[in-house]
Amino acid sequence: MTITLIKTPEDAQDAPAAEASQTRPERRRARQRMRAMLTDERTRATCRAVVRHGAYTYGGGRIVWRRVWEDRTTARYGRMMRAAEAVGNMDEAKEWEERAHRFRQARHQRRMDMLGAMRQAPRAAGAMALTGAGVLTAAGVALAVANKDFADLAVPFEFAIDAIRWAFIIGTIVWGLAPMLGPAIGLAALWDIGRRRQAAPRWALPADIRGDGEPITPSIVVKAFRDLGIATLRKAIVDMEDAGASMLSLIAPAGVGVELDVHLPSGVDTSEIQNKRRKLAENLGRHEHELYISIAPQPRTVRLWIADSGALDEPVPASPLVTDPELTADYKNGRCPWGITLRGDAALVTLYQKMILVTGLSNQGKTASLRALALWLALDPTVEFRIGDLKGIGDWHMFLGLATILIEGPTDDHVMEVTHMVEDGFEEMQRRLLQPKGTEFHPLVIIVDEAQVAYGSGAVGIDKRPYGGQKALSRYFRAVKGIHDQGRAVNVTIWEGTQDPTDQNLPKRSREGNHIRASLVVGTESQAKMALGDAPVAKGAAPHKLRQGLDKGQLVVAGEGLKMAAGQVSENVRTHFIDDDQAEEITDRAKAMRANAANVHKLEAVQEVDYLADLAVVVGTEKRVKVTEVVHRLKVRNHSVYEHWNGGTVRDLLAEYDEDTGVYDGYPVVRPESVQRALESRDEEVAEAQ
Repeated sequence: MTITLIKTPEDAQDAPAAEASQTRPERRRARQRMRAMLTDERTRATCRAVVRHGAYTYGGGRIVWRRVWEDRTTARYGRMMRAAEAVGNMDEAKEWEERAHRFRQARHQRRMDMLGAMRQAPRAAGAMALTGAGVLTAAGVALAVANKDFADLAVPFEFAIDAIRWAFIIGTIVWGLAPMLGPAIGLAALWDIGRRRQAAPRWALPADIRGDGEPITPSIVVKAFRDLGIATLRKAIVDMEDAGASMLSLIAPAGVGVELDVHLPSGVDTSEIQNKRRKLAENLGRHEHELYISIAPQPRTVRLWIADSGALDEPVPASPLVTDPELTADYKNGRCPWGITLRGDAALVTLYQKMILVTGLSNQGKTASLRALALWLALDPTVEFRIGDLKGIGDWHMFLGLATILIEGPTDDHVMEVTHMVEDGFEEMQRRLLQPKGTEFHPLVIIVDEAQVAYGSGAVGIDKRPYGGQKALSRYFRAVKGIHDQGRAVNVTIWEGTQDPTDQNLPKRSREGNHIRASLVVGTESQAKMALGDAPVAKGAAPHKLRQGLDKGQLVVAGEGLKMAAGQVSENVRTHFIDDDQAEEITDRAKAMRANAANVHKLEAVQEVDYLADLAVVVGTEKRVKVTEVVHRLKVRNHSVYEHWNGGTVRDLLAEYDEDTGVYDGYPVVRPESVQRALESRDEEVAEAQ
């Protein structure tokens, strides 16, 4: 029995849909397998290898062709002449023109000699044949006479014929292999040349080479400028006969990188190049921080310093203050080893009569950078320090016993004491200015770290004058400005460290009074201008381009003190880091040097001082006086006696007579009745003793 299945029209319509539904997952799985295969690391490595080795061979061929072309023509001389003319060096251009002329003469002479040799070739060949026949005949005669056999006359000719036959056989064998081995050897040689020159796309290079920056060559620099996205610059480069080579100076090694000048074509502003720093760095195969752009002395010219890839991420070597225990300082003639420049040279700064400002964002190395200068200068026993640390966490505590004044703390009371310290420095400056001409003064260096706390303080004195602020009434600002104006003439200088500069916490008149202005990383270009001034930033100084956290301790320094090239207005310095333990060892050495120094003083009569009586005089009849103001008045009254007094000393003096300082509006104060009771208690003790 036969059963015949008949498909209905509905079944015929459902069949394609069923087949499609079955093949759709298969296609999806095939696409997934294809994607996995193409994205597999082994596939990528294979593609990179194929492209790399092919590019090596092709690039090696281009290199060889360029070498042959330049060796056989005057292309090299023409390129060098155009480059010399582009920078205006006409003497060098004439020299290259003379070299090209000599090359053409020598080439012409070689060609004429070759033509002459071709004309003489038949005569030379005939002469050689006759000479050879004569030599062989003479040799045959000698053999025949020696052997007394006339047949030996043909032996030399037979030997020559055999040599020719074997040479032919060997030549046939070698020539048979040459068509196979010759191209292979040639391709291998081209591949090796391309490999050594890394003539392949960067993404196709091996991983250990791909991470390193490509060596800087003229073609790379020109291509980087061409691809900056500046239409005028691109068109000018394309229209140049030498494809832009005349724009470049010679690429010179400079420390851990290279340096060159780029003369821009007409219509391109140097600021356009500075604004494209990141793109230019990436075009050169570098990170942004590995490219430094400044304005060269020549018009319409930028100077590039390009670091070797990764060189700036290497650690800064230890400070000579740490490695050389015999190191000493000389305030007037010495130079402090502050760090190293981007080029790897030692950054040596002179501190003689220099006002210094170091600023930057918080926790980027400001205190360590400023302290490094003070640690070096401490090794000169003639220098006196007065230090106010308005952070108060012990960063400057190693100067205790070395500085004549050390104030540590962030409160308004500490701001008042620091202000009094700076005012005392101003008064010392005025005293020195009144001395006869030619009088020599020991260096007095006043250091205020976290100075923004002083400028921002709201403390107000009894006379209603504010301690902080940026206006002319501010006691701290007036004292700093006064030292800036005249202090260097009598060896009185002030150094300030401040963070996050603004017009409020770093007034314009204060920051512009400094001879050395250094900035760590800051947030904006406007802050960079506040820290360094408008001119250095306009000429390429860019602390706002530093990497927060990664460029810790790196300063952009402007002003006097550092040796710079002609026309250079700023320098990047990677400072030596000196930790607290190392700083303690350095200050111990400085204290030992000062203890051993032979100091001769004029003998003065011992003067008895009535502390309570002086306290009563400075307090007067006022209802209450802040302790910080009392200390300041005592120092003004008799600086040599009360130079090291502070609020605790006043409190201890009253405590001897069972009195204490009071508190008003959160501030410790001295009331006249407390001083009066202390005087009465002392008088009673004296009376009982008698």
